[in-house]
Amino acid sequence: MIVRITGALMRAILIALAIATPSLLLPDVSPDAAQIVVLVAMVGALYTFIEYYSQFPTIIEFRFAPPVNRLRYFTAFGMILLLTVYQSGPALDSPISDLLQRVGQMLVNAVDFPYSPVRLVILALPADAGPAFIETVRAAAGIAYLTSLCGLVGFGILVRVYGWPAQYGAFNVWINLPLFDPTGGGDVLARLKRDSVVNILLGFLMPFLAPVAVRFLLPVVDLHALALPQTLIWTMVAWAFLPANLIMRGVALARVAAMVEAKRRRTYAAAKAEGILAT
Repeated sequence: MIVRITGALMRAILIALAIATPSLLLPDVSPDAAQIVVLVAMVGALYTFIEYYSQFPTIIEFRFAPPVNRLRYFTAFGMILLLTVYQSGPALDSPISDLLQRVGQMLVNAVDFPYSPVRLVILALPADAGPAFIETVRAAAGIAYLTSLCGLVGFGILVRVYGWPAQYGAFNVWINLPLFDPTGGGDVLARLKRDSVVNILLGFLMPFLAPVAVRFLLPVVDLHALALPQTLIWTMVAWAFLPANLIMRGVALARVAAMVEAKRRRTYAAAKAEGILAT
């Protein structure tokens, strides 16, 4: 019980830290914005503590199949921290912030090419956007997108090289996929494969389709709000992390489906060998 409480408390603190990081590092944060951030951080920390303190799963997937959720967290936190340091670089005035700004600019140039998601984000901006505003959005989109790619590469290594989740103990579908109902109808294996393909496709297409959708919604969406550092940070985190999270989930479901299929083959082969199942 003590271990469970300690683990839940540590996770709650990490979630609160991730939510509060922009307000802690960015200059000129208004008191009202700081109060809202504190409230959201407290709510997120409380929910995380309750979720991980409970012995039974509710919403969070892969709770007992580490380190998937840790990789998700550090991917999102990496985006938030890098974007915050980039936005507050002149105010921080430190060698680390200067280095991160230079490295970030180099990385942004590597992913800003025709028809890339970063270029589509720039094209979705209003026609009257100034050069400084465009450059700020471009840098934020590039940093966020590259961080999401690093998270996906890390998850791919975890699955292909380290054999997740087989190498981390027995995988229980019920406690690791609480929102997946095995009795919902149809073959479980087919549903896992279908959900995997849907998640991967949505995750791949979202960075491309989101700027196009925003472009059509320009009459009702004020993109000039991205000039506010916190708005820009959280918008870019949502734009880059949600698709990466969907792809991770899709790959994880595909891996689980492969394990279920292999288990079925072994069970059928053993049953045939014992004469229980007709050939």
